[in-house]
Amino acid sequence: MLVLDVVGLTPPLLAHMPQLRALADSGSYTPLSTVLPAVTCAAQATFLTGAPPAEHGIVGNGWYFRDLGEVLLWRQHNGLVAGDKLWDAARRAHPGYTVANICWWYAMGADTDYTVTPRPVYYADGRKEPDCYTRPVELHDELTDLLGTFPLFHFWGPGADLVSTQWIIDATRHILRTRQPDLALCYAPHLDYDLQRYGPDDARAYAAAAELDTALAPLLDDARAGGRTVVALSEYGITRADRPVHINRALRDAGLLEVHTQDGMEYLDPTTSRAFAVADHQIAHIYVRRPEDLAATRAALDGLPGIAELLDDRGKKEHGLDHPRSGELVAVAEQGAWFTYYYWLDDARAPDFAQLVEIHRKPGYDPVELFMDPKDPYVRVKAATAVARKKLGMRYRMAVVPLDPSPIRGSHGRLPAHPDEGPVLICSQPDALDGPVAATEVKALLLRLAGLQ
Repeated sequence: MLVLDVVGLTPPLLAHMPQLRALADSGSYTPLSTVLPAVTCAAQATFLTGAPPAEHGIVGNGWYFRDLGEVLLWRQHNGLVAGDKLWDAARRAHPGYTVANICWWYAMGADTDYTVTPRPVYYADGRKEPDCYTRPVELHDELTDLLGTFPLFHFWGPGADLVSTQWIIDATRHILRTRQPDLALCYAPHLDYDLQRYGPDDARAYAAAAELDTALAPLLDDARAGGRTVVALSEYGITRADRPVHINRALRDAGLLEVHTQDGMEYLDPTTSRAFAVADHQIAHIYVRRPEDLAATRAALDGLPGIAELLDDRGKKEHGLDHPRSGELVAVAEQGAWFTYYYWLDDARAPDFAQLVEIHRKPGYDPVELFMDPKDPYVRVKAATAVARKKLGMRYRMAVVPLDPSPIRGSHGRLPAHPDEGPVLICSQPDALDGPVAATEVKALLLRLAGLQ
């Protein structure tokens, strides 16, 4: 079996993807209901465990690690995901069942037979260089010799484009040819980029869908020739969103969020803040240090334009999000709105990482990393200078990301208001799908399609 995670795929985009559309027409096709939050890490963990975030613990792309006093996003260790994984269930039914994970998240430390995941080299002098992690270890040099270094700067940031997805597709084809795993998981993120940059109804979004479809064609041909069942699904749909909501600034204005300063820059101080938010697209986990501050936190956010609802313990339970990693409150954005992580009140006091592509230091998700600052006339000169320093082996800062969130035109995270805004599930087997599938049912469906349940 080959399972393609085609990020952001929705019914309207499928109309621009003839290869996948043909797969749906000759096989079967259905809407796929997602989880809250509808973000990569939470959705993938649900697909692979059959459990909601309340059980597997992945409450977003990151959260506040209370025992460390730090906000951490995009961790990679599979040990963070609780529950019975798809491959565990498969091996109980069929000992020796082999699995390849090509760039699905939480890959490191997982009991898969073949693993490929983005993993930069962090040099001691502060430089970050593109690379990947593989298991077994010899797969690293094998893929690098064949395909070149994993194109990290095309995987995220202003340069994010089809190049990274093409590398992942080619790596998947190579692993299918040389290892022939029973199950291959392949991540195809290309639609994540221009849909956030320009919106899902922009001509450039449709062009991205067509580009991705063309890139997938050889992989689909390989799967067909090898007699593989193909399942293509998406984690969420990206909807038009152009209203940034500065939830942390509202908490700071209310005297609940604290910062500390170094070298004239302000840093979020989660350990002393009475309340702060970890923004994650259209969801924000709000961590409240003491129960007596819940009322003040609610008062600070009630009526804030762009917030559709604040989930308390009861609301979290109703949405399968009642896990200790969740915030005491969870904010859901209105349609058309999304949450920034910004907590400073003066851009002159912003931390230096705010203008970098720095997914591990920012205490929240920052989609503006997809842009170079359009208001800086020297931004490309700065970028070129940074690249020159990098090529000379010198330390460099690629400070090109804008501090203005207004360019963003698409987001996700809230539950879709209409099936056309939500994810889909396609299977190459006719009559395999007889109605809408819930994200928590994907694991059982894959086991059944593989004849293991």
